[in-house]
Parts: sequence; structure tokens; C-alpha cells
Amino acid sequence: MRQWTVDAFAAEPFEGNPACVVEPFEAWPDADWMQALAMENNQAETAFLLKSESADRFGLRWFTPTTEVPLCGHATLASAHVLFAELGLEAEAVTFDTASGPLVVRRTAEGYEMDFPADAPRPTPAPVGLVEALGETPSEVWAGGYLVALFDHEQTIIDLKPDLAALATIAGEATRGPGNLIVAAPAEDDPECDVVTRFFAPGSGIPEDPATGSAYCVLAPLFAGTTGENKLRYFQAYPGRGADIEAEVAGDRVMLRGQAVTTVESVLRV
Repeated sequence: MRQWTVDAFAAEPFEGNPACVVEPFEAWPDADWMQALAMENNQAETAFLLKSESADRFGLRWFTPTTEVPLCGHATLASAHVLFAELGLEAEAVTFDTASGPLVVRRTAEGYEMDFPADAPRPTPAPVGLVEALGETPSEVWAGGYLVALFDHEQTIIDLKPDLAALATIAGEATRGPGNLIVAAPAEDDPECDVVTRFFAPGSGIPEDPATGSAYCVLAPLFAGTTGENKLRYFQAYPGRGADIEAEVAGDRVMLRGQAVTTVESVLRV
């Protein structure tokens, strides 16, 4: 059985966010086995695919090193890339059946476009302990599936060194549990980027995620509402890597666009 490591939301190797994608199964393996493999891989996500009667439709599940999650953008992008680029799927689009409903990924001239559900957040008071955990005071706090802390300057985002142990206990009104926080600020120095972000997820077993597609299901409707622009370009400023993501609001959906690069092909002996 083969497995690939793919840098998602990246035009070059060692950028974006690596995800492991396992060759499609005929039937779902035991969930404990999938969790154990995800822990062994020790990437932010390991994606598991299930064949269907249609060549362009697959079941898809995502596991962090510690838990199964209901939605993951970069591992969905990585899964589509493996099907198209490594397994030779001849289709313009692939549909994944997931815990978050059907997700469609299309090939484009520049890379891939993913059709995801929007998760419009609402303003919320800063939860107790958030300012202390971040070491900075956000200008606004919002809550959707994830908690969002907005700042006025991108350098604040780049310089953040949060207390991850404290952050892991904070949820506020976010619906996906404690310890999952998006931070964002308007871009100031890059004409190719509109918003600079980072994503801390100690509550999901990931201290900081290099590129987080599901975060833009929250950010895209937030910034569309505050800026009046439905399509914006984001740079996720993970130290030493960085990821470029374009997100466009289309009704109750968000179109996420980016590229992907395969870095490793391996053989599982389990």
C-alpha cells in the first residue's frame, strides 16, 4: 500500500502544509488503526480515501496525530492532488463524501479550486485568558467553528509567541472546541496579499498549523462582510514556510484556491 506526502497550498517543495495521503481503500480500516497511522506520520493531517462505484467520487476522512476532525482543507487539496497527479484520475473534478458533506475539488490552469461550506462567524467578547495567552490584545474577537482574533498590524501576527498550553484550554463561543485559534491582520507590505494569518491548534494536537483550509471558511465570510470584497488573497505566515491561499465567498460556499506539490512517495508495510 502506498502513501504520499504532499505540500498543500504550495507552489514549491517545503512550503505550505504537508499532509499524508494513503492509497484508496476498498473498505474503511478500523478507526483506531487510522489514528495510529496518523500518529506515526506525525503530520498535521493524514487523509484516508475510500473507493466508490464512481471513478471520480471517494469517501474521505482526516486524522490529526490525536483525533479525527470533521473538516480539513489542506489534506483535501492533497488528496485531490494525489488522485490527479499520482494516480492518473482523468476527470475535471473529484467529489469527496465527508463528515462535512460533499466537497468538490476542480483542476484549474493555476492549480486546484475547492468548494467548501462557509462558516460565517459572529462578534464575541474575548474569552477569559485569551489576551494573557496571546501576549497581545486583539482589536476584535469573532467565533465560528474556530475562535478568531483580529489585529491591526501584520507584524503583530508575525511576532506572536502564544502560551500554547494556556491557549489549549480556551474556546469561548467557538463550536469546534478549545484550543483552535485563527489570528489575522490586514497585509501592509505585500501587494500580492490582502490578509496575513496564522492558526494555532493545540486543542487538536497541532501547536501551529502551516496552512489551514478550513480556517478560510471562517475568515472569507468575515472579511467579505467587513471589506465588501468577496475574493481576497491570504498569506498564512507559519515561521519558515508560509502558504498562499485565495478564498472567494459564493453564497453559502467558499471557493479555496491553491497549488500542491508531492514531496514523498512511500510504501506502508502495515
